Amino acid sequence: MHGNSVAGGGTGAAPAANRNAGRNRWFAQVGWRHLVGVLAVVFSLFPILFVLSAALNPLGTLSSTELVPTGASFDNFVDLFDRTAFGWWFVNSLLIAGVASFASVFLSALAAYAFSRMRFSGRRVGLLSLLLIQMFPQFLAIVAIFLIFTTITDLWPAIGFNTPWGLLLLYLGGALGVNTWLMKGFFDTLPRELDESATMDGATHAQVFFRIMLPLVAPILAVTGLLAFIGTINEFLMANVFLTNSESKTLAVGMFGLVAGERNNNFGIFAAGTLLTAIPTVLVFQLVQRYIVSGLTAGAVKG
Repeated sequence: MHGNSVAGGGTGAAPAANRNAGRNRWFAQVGWRHLVGVLAVVFSLFPILFVLSAALNPLGTLSSTELVPTGASFDNFVDLFDRTAFGWWFVNSLLIAGVASFASVFLSALAAYAFSRMRFSGRRVGLLSLLLIQMFPQFLAIVAIFLIFTTITDLWPAIGFNTPWGLLLLYLGGALGVNTWLMKGFFDTLPRELDESATMDGATHAQVFFRIMLPLVAPILAVTGLLAFIGTINEFLMANVFLTNSESKTLAVGMFGLVAGERNNNFGIFAAGTLLTAIPTVLVFQLVQRYIVSGLTAGAVKG
């Protein structure tokens, strides 16, 4: 009888050991990835929850803000529009970021098509120049640009200081380098037989570009457009120099002014504005997210 009990105990211990070994094997192969994913989600959601709590905090101060709000009110959103020119900031940012991203993508696509499909004198020098220019941030030339725009403001006020069109021209000047290189790599992956067959049928370069090439490079157009939109709507240094009137400011400049002097008192309003500011970027990201992976990887096949 004693031997039977020992044999029964050994039989029951084996499945338990197998289950433990299976759990250890699952955690070593797959489980740790779930753990890392959960930690990443918690890490990314923490600031969002804190900002949401601050935006709904009735007191509207930094010192009274907690991760879990003790009360909820939309007073900060009401004060944001009543006490500031947030509506103008929002419209200015959408106008500048939308037009600047569209124009930079279009000009970069034209340049990338020329560098990829045509052979001309100075092609290699032009490509290297675009790459080298990106090593120097545009802000290094702020003094020269400021003096230029001082004269422009006196002669043509419509594109001078405190105008969205002047800042738009400024952004377009530094948006071609990286976008052109990204698009050129994507254009290089397209077979040249497409161009040749269209040319044999009598198509011009413009027809080949607009009717054949652009639909095929839609992923990289979406990616560069998204990057240009995010970079423009979040740009602060140049906009802070060129925009001083309250109604001409962008979101980045206007929101900075809320916490520059009275960070504690205006933090609730600032948090409310931050949530509204994120809406355009999230919407644009949702529209082009299916192109992002293919657009970023396909351009790296050829260079």
